[in-house]
Order: sequence, then structure tokens, then C-alpha cells
Amino acid sequence: MMDQFSSFADAVRANPPEMALVLGSGMAAIAERLDAAQAIPFAAIPGLTATSVAGHRGRLSSGIWAGRRVLLFEGRLHFYEGHPWRNVVLPVQTAAYLGARLLLLTNAAGGIHAALGPGSLMGLRDHIDWTRPYCWRSPGPGGLGPVRPSPYSIRLLNLLNQAAHKIGLPLFPGCYAMVTGPCYETPAEIRALQAWGADAVGMSTAREIQAGFDAGLECAAISCITNKAAGLSGTPLTHEEVLETAAAQSTRLADLMEVFLGSADL
Repeated sequence: MMDQFSSFADAVRANPPEMALVLGSGMAAIAERLDAAQAIPFAAIPGLTATSVAGHRGRLSSGIWAGRRVLLFEGRLHFYEGHPWRNVVLPVQTAAYLGARLLLLTNAAGGIHAALGPGSLMGLRDHIDWTRPYCWRSPGPGGLGPVRPSPYSIRLLNLLNQAAHKIGLPLFPGCYAMVTGPCYETPAEIRALQAWGADAVGMSTAREIQAGFDAGLECAAISCITNKAAGLSGTPLTHEEVLETAAAQSTRLADLMEVFLGSADL
């Protein structure tokens, strides 16, 4: 496995990718847009293992999309699967090691803001990290912590907005909240997150984006809203609903990413 990754890394670093993309739950179909030159399973990357959550293929591909060299992570690892945080953020650090300068993450999320229903897309302008002890003391939106710069690039968010406008796709700018999972949030927790300023909630992305920002990558992220958050729809939440809605929106999301990647200003 180490030899497999070394060969892959040597080939990629010889012609470094411009962007690394991470696909969220149910978004595997987006990978079909990549003209992949080579791919390896997550288990071949030192420190990573195969994914265990439905809707995550667990493969890293390198290829061309919209004329750009791209690294594509088909799925991710989650803390709730039993992985330590260092392994959760390792794909992003691997992207930096392989030479990527831009990072775009996607995720499936529950909508909290009234404007975000199933099928909506949200461009992240910041996040709230509820995965840390005494999270209300941490820097960032909500809570009592100090102000910090957003790890999300305003430049990339503007380019995503321009790409969305070109294809007539609404893209809501919002704040994402990350929780540990694997259980869905209670209605009381959703009300608390709403009071903190969260527009959507999920179980990934915030730690990865922060790791990418700390590694010097220019970062952006898009949430695919797959359901209304707990207590806002009157129906139980299921992972099957998440996968079905994300898969149904994959074409629109892939179209947005393709126009974004084709931007002359990227």
C-alpha cells in the first residue's frame, strides 16, 4: 500500500493539482465529471482507512476537470465512525502535500434557515464548531469566544456565486454548524444553533476547512440541504433521505462546480 501511494504521489506532484475537491454523502455521481488519470483507495494512503458510511466510496482520484488538474476525494472519514480527528483532517493535509492550492468541500446538511429546504445549495461564509469541549469559548461565530478571521475565502465564494448566477442556480450564503454525530440533533439543539446564527447543520467540514486554512490552502465549501433540521419539518430524519436528496441534486451541484472550475479568475 505504501508503494502504491508513493507512486501516486510522485505522479501527482510532478504536475500539481490546482484544486482538491471533497465529495459529501450521496454525491459519488459527481466523480463521473472527472477525466481521471489514476486513483487509489483511501486505505492506500498512510493514516487512512476505508470508509464505512453509505454514500462514501472512499477513493482518491487525480485527473482533469474543466481544463484544470483536480484531486477528487470520493467521500471522507468522520469522527463518529471512530476515527481520531487527526485522521479526519488527513485527506486535506494530503491534498496540501500533493500540491493543491485551492480546496472545495461539499457536504449534506440539514437546513435551519427558513429559506433552506431540501434541494437548496448553500455557500459557506463561516462555520460554528460544536465538536470541541466548551465550544462556546472557542473563536468564531456564536458563543463567547474571541473574533477570528473566517477560514472561507471571500474570493472563492464570489466566484461560486458568479458560477451559480450563470446557470440560474440559487446559492444561499450562510453559516454552517458542525456537530459530532452520528445521531441527528434534537429540536432543542437546533433552536440553540439557530440562536447562535447557524443556517445549516452537519457532521463534517469545519475541522477539515480549518486544517486546510492552517495548511495555507484557499478554502471554500458548499452544503447540499437534504432535509429540514430536527423539529422544523414534523417528520423523522433518516440517512436514506439524505442520500436520496443529495444524489438527486448531484447534477446541479456538478454543473455549478464545472462552471466554477472553468472560471478564468480561479
